[in-house]
Amino acid sequence: MTLTAEQLERYADVLLWGMKTARVTPFRKGNIVLLQYDLAALPLAEILFERLIDLGLHTIQRMAMTSRMEKSFYTKADTRQLTFLSPGDKPTYKKLDGRIFLRAPDSLTHLAAVDPQNIAQAVVARKPLRELMDKREQKRLHGWTLCLLPTPELAAQAQLSLEEYTAQIVKACYLDYADPVSKWQDIYREISVIKQWLDAMDVKHFHIDAEHIDLDINPGESRRWLGVSGHNIPSFELFLSPDWRGTEGVFYANQPSYRHGNYVAGVRLFFEQGHVVKAEVEQGEAFTKKQIAMDEGARRVGEFSLTDRRFSRIDRFMADTLFDENYGGDHGNCHIALGSSYADTFAGDMAQLDDAMKKTLGFNESALHWDLVNTEQKVVTAVLTTGERKVIYEDGMFRY
Repeated sequence: MTLTAEQLERYADVLLWGMKTARVTPFRKGNIVLLQYDLAALPLAEILFERLIDLGLHTIQRMAMTSRMEKSFYTKADTRQLTFLSPGDKPTYKKLDGRIFLRAPDSLTHLAAVDPQNIAQAVVARKPLRELMDKREQKRLHGWTLCLLPTPELAAQAQLSLEEYTAQIVKACYLDYADPVSKWQDIYREISVIKQWLDAMDVKHFHIDAEHIDLDINPGESRRWLGVSGHNIPSFELFLSPDWRGTEGVFYANQPSYRHGNYVAGVRLFFEQGHVVKAEVEQGEAFTKKQIAMDEGARRVGEFSLTDRRFSRIDRFMADTLFDENYGGDHGNCHIALGSSYADTFAGDMAQLDDAMKKTLGFNESALHWDLVNTEQKVVTAVLTTGERKVIYEDGMFRY
């Protein structure tokens, strides 16, 4: 079983809504959109390409590397090849108005034997391209979104049948609704109320307490909560980029993750003065330790996130961060990301947020951004600047 023709059309509707919502500023004819896709996502890419052309947008289509190509690249390329950027990349990314990425991997473990340092070199080399898009997004000149399509490999790694996996995607993205965009607009409005409630609090720090978590997160000055912005389909999380310097305690990811063709499970991180001082990993230890040694910021927190189970219909492990970081289930989820922060969680004038101010406010800088998810029952308490303690999240739901 795969997505039906009708479901693919609905998926395209939702993705276009997501990209437009993420950009904030309306698209105009002649704007440039990059459409990237894995080979198995071609049917949806063809639908979106036609829709984008109908909207009068200049559309650049690029297929991502297959798993065989990736394996060849990371095992055979020398340093010069690993860090190579196409001569046309920077000029293109400087002018991109939108981007849609359709993910449909044919393998999740094909890079398991690759030296993680090779992957890190390539990631660091492409960081300037991401920064170009980030700067345009800060000016409301760029909007991006991405999604996942079912593949036999994803289903197998999630220990689901292809039919079960596909059904989870349909349910999570509301593709079983005749008008899924209307449903997403409803969720957008409801979650906006929660964001306003969170932003109104004057919080000194958050404390996360679960069976395997005892962690303090300092939101920092001039922060705002973001979520359901159109960037990811599906997305139900609310998140901010904290002041990395105030992270203290222990975080545990009970959800495994697949990253750069590697399987990682049971990550326990110990923080002191904002840095990971020890990492215990049940599976994938060597890969994990090289990832968090990628650069100076890779040992710091760039994101803190909570998902309310009342919005998310995801209730199975999906072997993909896009879905797993939005897990609803019985207890919702909390996740942190090691590495780069999101500058748009700054609550002030984005035009004033230069590199010096980012450093002053404790926004983290890194080529890494790795989401690590915990789905245990937990209580999140906001310790206000007045000393009052207020439970904001319990039983997988925001207490607003």
